[in-house]
Formats: sequence, structure tokens, C-alpha cells
Amino acid sequence: MSTTISTPNLQETDTLLSDLLKDVEEAEQSDVNFSGGTKQALGSEAIRSLQQSQVLFGNPTDRLILLSEETFKESGSELNNIYRQQMQDQFNFYYMTLATSLMPERAARFYRLTCELDFGPKGLQEPLIQTLFPSQKWRSVMSFGVGMDVGLNGNLDWNVGVDSSKLGPLSKTLPGEVQSNVSSSDSFSGFVTMPSYKYDLGHPEVQAMGEGNSICSWRIQDDNLQKIGTLRLGIVFKVPKDIDTLILKGKVWAEPNMNWLTADVGDVFYALGKKFKNILNQGDQGAQQFSRGMEEQWELPLPKA
Repeated sequence: MSTTISTPNLQETDTLLSDLLKDVEEAEQSDVNFSGGTKQALGSEAIRSLQQSQVLFGNPTDRLILLSEETFKESGSELNNIYRQQMQDQFNFYYMTLATSLMPERAARFYRLTCELDFGPKGLQEPLIQTLFPSQKWRSVMSFGVGMDVGLNGNLDWNVGVDSSKLGPLSKTLPGEVQSNVSSSDSFSGFVTMPSYKYDLGHPEVQAMGEGNSICSWRIQDDNLQKIGTLRLGIVFKVPKDIDTLILKGKVWAEPNMNWLTADVGDVFYALGKKFKNILNQGDQGAQQFSRGMEEQWELPLPKA
């Protein structure tokens, strides 16, 4: 997967899809008139279903929590000395769960979901992202399809707890770097941030970037992405102690499966303009130009002790 994130202009993607629909509808109508028969308009139906599909953000205040030494003591973890000192003298630490939902219309198929978050204010008061979930490290657990409790340990790293009956089979599939962070739910140690987390699709590719910065992003690829429903994203971040309001900008988008789209417009592909033929012939490299998504900005009061 690429290590850089390029973002689509969502107004331009709307316009491009509208223009494509117009061309396909005209071609389908001409095809029917020429043949004198009745043909199923697969191409226009596919484009309409893509246009009507939605990608939405949840409310970032739904689980926005101030983290403290007591948070970890109560959960049976001892906070790392560096973070304890930072909490006392320099930063307030927060945990946020942000939900993103993919709502495909009818037969629309997608293969990649991307979310980008920009934390403000900037400059000397800039928030810093500490850690993100999920990331590629957790791909093996997500692929196993087991329900899990996701939480933070005293090093502000992720721990996962699973049902004890699932732990044995799961452990055999885990790389060594992950095994020490996975335990049975009965012996789970840490502050639970996302209980009953489950990824129900296949074998995702997960790219998460932004730790140590004020901008972060996730990119999730899966052959059955249209079935993802709601994906919960976990973020730990810190802000200087005198900051009481967070400015958060978010952009999320899903890119269609181009094999599906190209197949459904195949009957009239010959009649399309050069621009659309070029995009469709690019395969998944051209998918971003037909993205569905949304942009949002929030001004969030930060919880205090």
C-alpha cells in the first residue's frame, strides 16, 4: 500500500459521476433504439447506486475522555513514568473513539476506505497524536474475526482481550510482536476503550499514520469493504494544559471497486468519451475520482478533571 495519502475533491467527484451518468444513459438509450429491443441498463443503475451511497462520520464527542493517572490505576495498570510526568506538568491526555459508516446503495461495491483527521489549533499549542487503532499490527487479530475488548495499558499502547475459548487458536496465528498484547478477557489488564470490537470482513490491509503529529489518517482495503458497516477508530492525543477547545477537521471517503463499475458499464464502454475511458481503464488507480465521502469540522470543548 502507498505510504502517502492523496485526498479527492468531493465536489469534483460528484460532478464527474453526474457527467458519467449522463453519457451512459445516452449511450444505453441509443443502444436500445438501434437494436430495437429492450436491454437492462446496468451501467446507469450502477452509477446511480454509487451516487446514492454515503460515507458518514459519527459524533466525536460520543466517547471523548480525559485520561489521568487514576484512569490507569483503577484499571489495574501503572502509568509509564514519562507520561505520568507529562500529565502532571505539561499535557492533558485524551482518548477519542470516532465512528465512520459506509452505507452502500443497492449493488454498489467498494474496496478502500480512507479517513483523515486534522487536529488544531496549530503552532505552539498544537495537539499531538500519541497512538492510533487499528493499524497493520492488528491485521492478524482483525482477520481472525473474533470479538475483542480493546484498551490501553500504562505505556499508552493497545492491549486486546478475547474470550478464553478463542485465545488458543488465535495465538497460533499471531506474530510475536502482538502476542504479548493479547490476553483472555478474564485476565485483561488496561483501560477498556472499545468493548466488543469486531471486524467481520476478510483480510484487510490497514495503514495508519500520524503518531507524533497533529494530522493522522487510516486507509482500510478489503475485497468486501461495502459490508463494513460502521468502523470505530481509536485515537489517543495530548494537548498543552491551557488548551480547553479542540478544532477537529475530518474527511472520509470510500473508493469504488473498479472491476465492478467497469463491468457494469461494459455494454456502452465503446460510446463513452475519451476522459471516461481513460479513467475506467486505470482500474483501482482511477477509483478515487469516483469517491463517495464527506467533510466535517467540529469545535470540541475538552473534558476537564
